[in-house]
Amino acid sequence: MDFPFYIAKRYLFSKKTHNIINIISGISVLGTAVGTMALVIVLSVFNGFEDLVTSLLNSFNSDFSITVVEGKTFDSKEFPSEAVKKIPGIAYYTEVIEESALIKYQSKQYIATIKGVSSDYKKMSGLDTMIIDGEFVLENGKQNFAVLGSGVAYYLGANIKDYYNPISVYVPKRSKTFSYNPTEVFNSKAIFPSGVFAIQQEFDIKYAIVPLRFARELLDYKDEVTSIEIGLSQNSDKDKIQKNIQNIIGSNYSVKNRFQQQEFIYKIMKSEKWAIFLILTFILLIAIFNVIGSLTMLILDKRKDISVLWSMGANDKLIKRIFLNEGIMISLTGALGGLILGGIICWLQQTFDIITISSADSFVFESYPVKMQILDFLFIFLTVFFIGFIASWFPVRQISRKYIVPERKS
Repeated sequence: MDFPFYIAKRYLFSKKTHNIINIISGISVLGTAVGTMALVIVLSVFNGFEDLVTSLLNSFNSDFSITVVEGKTFDSKEFPSEAVKKIPGIAYYTEVIEESALIKYQSKQYIATIKGVSSDYKKMSGLDTMIIDGEFVLENGKQNFAVLGSGVAYYLGANIKDYYNPISVYVPKRSKTFSYNPTEVFNSKAIFPSGVFAIQQEFDIKYAIVPLRFARELLDYKDEVTSIEIGLSQNSDKDKIQKNIQNIIGSNYSVKNRFQQQEFIYKIMKSEKWAIFLILTFILLIAIFNVIGSLTMLILDKRKDISVLWSMGANDKLIKRIFLNEGIMISLTGALGGLILGGIICWLQQTFDIITISSADSFVFESYPVKMQILDFLFIFLTVFFIGFIASWFPVRQISRKYIVPERKS
């Protein structure tokens, strides 16, 4: 066994001359364990929320969205759709039209975005799993239906069981003719809502999903679309498929994956997670620096032992290694204890949903989501080890023959 490590282990667990040293060492271990545990729990909860938000966004966003670089719409007949559909891994192909519109239900009005989609959209998006009222139905023969975001439905006061009063959708006509008569300026069509979805506030207050044919008739479009949405089969190579699509459609079009479609939201989630990590790391830093006081008092308590070691031929390097190992062992004991406790608490939350969100009215989740990641545990351990090493080095570097070894009488 390494000699400095053996002596450090004896010092860690043996009773000191002054009991306060044991107390301070215990506080150092406890503070490090609590700080480490907090890091594990908080990062795991952030991982859980990130997974939850990602799954919700994925139920609305497609794997890829293709838009034109310049302009708003493009002709779907001129788009190389057949070549794109033949790319291995592509399972769904949906034509989309998005446009802002005034929606009216009885006496209430609301400006929303209508999203006209073709038949593959339901299978591709999974939006039907986010329905909180009614059902996801867009077409029934020649009859058109709309699926409203929960925010849109709330502001309109829409009742999907009202079979007598449809909602009316108004958009400006494509002609630039000015008139004081609204019927000459706006196109309008009536449609009944069939369901209400709830995903995330940004989508819930913005979108009303309608059939593609309804949107084209309303906007006087023939073959125009604002985007093409692509759904992939499982275990597909997304990066490779994205490059293949871009090579086929050329530089006039842009292909965005799910991350690129909601890049701002994903970046905010990542920055929040690491901002909290830094804040908790500073708190952990304060707790670990109790090691400085513990080691300083231990060095003073073991002056006689150090003198004996020096007289037996031990050099400065060996003496410093003993107390450096002592500080690192205090830090690592707290770190391992915190990792284990944090992991147990996260497992209990995952398994038994101990901590619930009592004020949550949403069907999405009732308790705090938790997801543990091995890389988080490793990163936390390395962070605690680094801080513990620095905290241990400060008092150890002050050890010298001049101040520790008592002067001998001549």
